Amino acid sequence: MKSQNQVILSLGTNQGNRLRNIENCIQLIHQEVGTVIKISKLYESPSWGFESDAFYNCALVLHTFLPADAVLSKILEIENQLGRIRTSSSEYQSRSIDVDLIAFNEEIIDSENLQVPHPLMQNRNFVLMPILDLNLNWIHPIFHKKVAELIEISPDKSVCTIVHDLENPLDSIPLEQFNYIAFEGNIGAGKTTLATKIAEDFNAKTVLERFADNPFLPKFYEDQNRYAFPLEMSFLADRYKQLSDDLAQFDLFSDFIVADYHIFKSLIFAKITLAEDEYRLYRTLFDIVYREMPKPDLYVYLYQNTERLLANIKKRGRDYEQNIPADYLDKINSGYLDYIKSQTNLNVLIIDVSDRDFVKNQEDYLYILSEIQQKISLLS
Repeated sequence: MKSQNQVILSLGTNQGNRLRNIENCIQLIHQEVGTVIKISKLYESPSWGFESDAFYNCALVLHTFLPADAVLSKILEIENQLGRIRTSSSEYQSRSIDVDLIAFNEEIIDSENLQVPHPLMQNRNFVLMPILDLNLNWIHPIFHKKVAELIEISPDKSVCTIVHDLENPLDSIPLEQFNYIAFEGNIGAGKTTLATKIAEDFNAKTVLERFADNPFLPKFYEDQNRYAFPLEMSFLADRYKQLSDDLAQFDLFSDFIVADYHIFKSLIFAKITLAEDEYRLYRTLFDIVYREMPKPDLYVYLYQNTERLLANIKKRGRDYEQNIPADYLDKINSGYLDYIKSQTNLNVLIIDVSDRDFVKNQEDYLYILSEIQQKISLLS
């Protein structure tokens, strides 16, 4: 799936309650634009280019699927919400809030409405110093220099002073208290997309199912009776090997592991697809494997109704999936829900995402995070 864009924003204010202006702006960006991943310390610096009260400035990095022009549009809307009044004057002015799009990945954008990287960033300490706090590996795509190198050659001699620590909205969701989180769901529920996004946002290692490499899958959708057993056996073997290897080799640079499946899904699908005698044999082999597998600390099931699942399957366009019947998806949903009811030793969270799009709507993604946060609170 497509990775998220990494966006660097610079925030400034020198009117009214400057701290509150910055904090409100961060919250709105997190709610409406993308997930705020890192925030710099808050700096105070003299006005730049005109005589006025001192500014508060910070920088942040966010993840979003939005293109650059959409990000710009949304931050202009946020400025308007927070009382920013733009004039036709080209002179620098005091402002309640100012949000500049500094960088968009390492792209160079030169359009009528947007220039990225920001053409003046290398001349402004109040931009560079907060960005240095973010501790990114970002390199200026025009000057081919890191932020620390830009600071060394900056012509700006003004002093920027740290005045406050700023709270990151993600700090209230301590996913790192888990070693292993599994996201599950029916075909087309969005589990891989969500697992990947959460891993990117929370610095986790991903364990993603390698379904695309299974040679039996297209054949199964053409002739289920013939290929059901080899398909389920190959999935079981691959899932066992992948989870055993990846969970054993924990990444020291990641905080925890996020998977887009739990091995028990093998039994759920096998019960639906296999004949009774095949299932009995499969169950015997599965039980041997399952006893050795670590269980997730949190098991999140993404429920979507069948109508939405069919729409998602059609949209992602995998040829071999296009003729999946609705009753097959109904059976899978029922199989998962029956499994969940039987699990007394597993921390299970069911989230209904039938009416939510956590890729296009940041609000829907934050809803999922809030459900996980509530679950964590209950477990504490």
